[in-house]
Amino acid sequence: MNRLLPGCFLVLGALASAQEFRLGSKVSDFELADLKGAPVRYFALKGDTTVVVFVATKCPISNGYNERMNAVYKDYTAKGVHFVFVNANNNEAPAEVEEHDKAHALAFPVYEHRNNVVADLFRAQVTPEALVIDKTATVRYHGYVDDSLNEARVHNQGLRMALDAVLAGNAVSHPETKAFGCTVKRRRTTS
Repeated sequence: MNRLLPGCFLVLGALASAQEFRLGSKVSDFELADLKGAPVRYFALKGDTTVVVFVATKCPISNGYNERMNAVYKDYTAKGVHFVFVNANNNEAPAEVEEHDKAHALAFPVYEHRNNVVADLFRAQVTPEALVIDKTATVRYHGYVDDSLNEARVHNQGLRMALDAVLAGNAVSHPETKAFGCTVKRRRTTS
């Protein structure tokens, strides 16, 4: 007789949920933590239009986007967009994230997730990496903030263009772009 171990249900649940977070599919609720460790549900943070951005403290590429992410946050929260910034790296402690946020004058709160669960659900690979989710909880964009770390060489502001399209009720012209940055530092698994 085959028996599933209790932890298998968690793994199976996570795998089933992972399918919901792809481009064009629905996002279900999940748990994050604030930097003090208190649990926070995604559904408590989301709005009619929600942006999820994976960031890091140690990644120079993610840090190169701090001012641009502040600007996107300020410009689009004024239009009713909600943002969920998630520290994606398992090797960055909440105290380090909090210190980083203050040192870089980030205008937005950053949340933690344990054991890369949220990065895995969204299949986030690098920092920064952004997703736009519409009022039907459908992922409408997945990719970069824009197409160049050097602001003078930006040709495509993918995140802003996706937000403008979703807010106007239009299709996103380039719903998937190749995010670039530092790889997400996932929890090492032991075999």
